[in-house]
Amino acid sequence: MWLQQRFKGLPGLLSSSWARRMLVGLLLFLIFYWYLSSDGILKLLSFSGEAGGAAGLCLQSDINRWTALVDRGEGIVNTPQMKESVPFVTGNGHFLVDVDSNKLWVTSSSQPGSAPVHQTEFSPIVRWKISGRRSEAQAKMLWYRKGSVLSSRCVLLDSSQSSRDCVIVREEYIAHRSRPNVYLQRVHISNPTDKAVSVEVSMESPTFRSVAEKMEDKEFMLSSGKVLTERKDIVLVAVASKRLSMLFQVPAKSEHADNIVSVIYTSEPIENSMVDDTFSKLREAVKKEMVEVLRANVEDLAQEHQQAWMDLFISGNHTVNTTLYYILSASMAPLLNSGITAEEHDRLESSLNYADHCFSGHATMHAENLWPGRVSSVAQILQLVNLWTLTLQKRGCKVLVAAGAHGLMQGTVLSFGGLQFTENHLQFQADPDVLHNSYSLRGIHYNKDLINLAVLLDTEGKPFLHVSVKPQEKPVKLYACEAGCMNEPVELTSEVRGHIFPVMVTQPITPLLYISTDLTHLQDLRHTLHVKAILAHEDHMAKQYPGLPFLFWFSVASLITLFHLFLFKLIYNEYCGPGAKPLFRSK
Repeated sequence: MWLQQRFKGLPGLLSSSWARRMLVGLLLFLIFYWYLSSDGILKLLSFSGEAGGAAGLCLQSDINRWTALVDRGEGIVNTPQMKESVPFVTGNGHFLVDVDSNKLWVTSSSQPGSAPVHQTEFSPIVRWKISGRRSEAQAKMLWYRKGSVLSSRCVLLDSSQSSRDCVIVREEYIAHRSRPNVYLQRVHISNPTDKAVSVEVSMESPTFRSVAEKMEDKEFMLSSGKVLTERKDIVLVAVASKRLSMLFQVPAKSEHADNIVSVIYTSEPIENSMVDDTFSKLREAVKKEMVEVLRANVEDLAQEHQQAWMDLFISGNHTVNTTLYYILSASMAPLLNSGITAEEHDRLESSLNYADHCFSGHATMHAENLWPGRVSSVAQILQLVNLWTLTLQKRGCKVLVAAGAHGLMQGTVLSFGGLQFTENHLQFQADPDVLHNSYSLRGIHYNKDLINLAVLLDTEGKPFLHVSVKPQEKPVKLYACEAGCMNEPVELTSEVRGHIFPVMVTQPITPLLYISTDLTHLQDLRHTLHVKAILAHEDHMAKQYPGLPFLFWFSVASLITLFHLFLFKLIYNEYCGPGAKPLFRSK
């Protein structure tokens, strides 16, 4: 009653103007307090500060061109708003450039499987300092598909009035994939302002000795230095770079583009007594190749690198792409080296077409140390590559590791899904209990053909296998059969629609699919597997996970029944038992 009377007096209270103002003020205070407590205004201010104001707006507009690439899984971007970042590196196994710290890492061995483990004091990246800079913002993209690092830097000048007046510096850093000693830095500076802009060029490598060289009609700078190994041996480094003007201007409303080509040579670990003689040989080799590279068309060099990288790279999800990019960046590719003999080239290529007993053991798709969600430094990249190399070597893939980057890519694909070569066939031995998601394994070399194998799910969530073949040279017949090989093997053709196989599970467990060039071998295989039973995948899963035991369900049903009996008894005693109240009262 008291509460009802108070509510009746509420309209009269709100009829007062001061009461309405107090109520509105209280509501505004509560909203403002809630907004502050949820860090809304603080987040807004921090976003504006991190983005760099007008320079940040300019940067955001410029890197919109990367959005489509990132959405397709072709790259990963680092912007000023991101607190976590991955190492932005470009490499080809002979050397690796850390774009973040501007450091050069080199290898001391020409053998495949050797990573660039020695950090030098040489800074390979040319820096561009814009005069009259007020503020700037920078973003970088690791371009998985093309094998390079992109950079965009927006510089707001003292005389600039808006984000449209930012000077934009776009760069690309490339460790050439098929020319193991070539490093390329491409730069494009756009000046939309009404005044000319002065650009100061800097290359800082204080411990490296640099001299101007001229060979034939080409001029360049030749830098040389040393790296001390853990065993106290010496690795010599010689770098030839394009000679640059230390200061230039970009006129108003115009653009400036340049390509800085470098050639990097390293020696094997040597003793101190061999330094002078080795340096002399390195310098001559560097100068000779530098002249050849300076004569080449830069656009052709970039296209040559991109094509070689795309032929190697096999895309997947974000974690897979990042891991494969780092593996390739730290792995040599002798098959792309024009310096090897035809015999050596054929031997390496044949090892890809039939990888003896690789990959033995369970699939690596769930091994988090091989497919890490985050890598934070060059040292971790080198540890990751070393772990992959060791894993593949211990699982029957030594021949593939010796083939360099091509073999490592083949080994990682085989290991991801649990594919293994035997003497007569290729078998897919994934664990049938973990086929919950769809995935594809592309570019599997077998007898000079390329096989694509995919685990897919139908509308009911049941897995099945899809196999397609891409012939490379002379067509060779391939045959396949599912687990147990009880059905007649199917000939694999190059039809676009491919071939579909059901996921069958044997008891005891055997591979889910066999592929071979020998039809008779597959026909004989069914008699040698000696399985007790062959089940469809859904029947196998039902048997593996039959659900809760009968005793549990019996207990639940008994409790429900007892509860209803007890409830019925209460109702009966209330209305039908002794002393029950009548259902209807007579007036």
